[in-house]
Amino acid sequence: MIPLFTLRLIFGMALTWCLAPRQQITSGFFRIQMLVTLGLSVLSWLTLGQLTPEDAPQPTGFMALQVGTLLLAALSFVGSVYWTLERRLGGTRLAFAIALLSALLVIVATQARQVEGTSLSRLHDIGGALSAGWLIGGTTSAMLLGHWYLTATGMPLQPLIRMNQWFGVAAGVRMLFSIWSLTQADLSQLGTVELSWMLLRWMGLIGPMVLAWLVVRILRYRNTQSATGVLYAATILVFMGEMAATLLAQSGHFPLWP
Repeated sequence: MIPLFTLRLIFGMALTWCLAPRQQITSGFFRIQMLVTLGLSVLSWLTLGQLTPEDAPQPTGFMALQVGTLLLAALSFVGSVYWTLERRLGGTRLAFAIALLSALLVIVATQARQVEGTSLSRLHDIGGALSAGWLIGGTTSAMLLGHWYLTATGMPLQPLIRMNQWFGVAAGVRMLFSIWSLTQADLSQLGTVELSWMLLRWMGLIGPMVLAWLVVRILRYRNTQSATGVLYAATILVFMGEMAATLLAQSGHFPLWP
């Protein structure tokens, strides 16, 4: 569970860097972000052996995850050096490389879960995993950017507004895949515990979308500290929602990952 989660988080963070107006954000932010993905890559590599039989890919796929996570760590380290030296073009290219490689690793890990699945179920699992990564990574990066305004007080508000907008879009896309999974599930078989998880799962989708709208309203008054606090709450809701989705998937009542 840990390696899959960290790979999705890395993908979401890197995708957010690629979508952000990087020219308006100071280099120090990306340097720290790449150090974060460096740590997450190492954590993913160290915990690959904890994959359950259901999550463990075939030997070739497992080797690809091992090599890929180490390569992610190397790219993140080199990228942090580039941003430290203000080599923004090189740092941007490495950000796109990290996003592409992490997306491929998420797909490899997801395909291992659907060895005998149909084409539609494979499409759902891949899209659901990538959208989940975009959501958790987008929320985390937006929240950390809000904290960065405490240091870089002269930055314009546009980067935080843009990241918040993409975070809202990610929540909407993730919700579409969750609705898709509901259409394939037999909800009448859910017990009290599963219904509690379902409530928490949808709080992790609807709540962040409401909070994203609230951040837009707050930033009209240029109050980045309050906006950061709201984004912090959104991050917690997203993480709890995705954890509940994992528990629902393991319950066996959902043919498609909720």
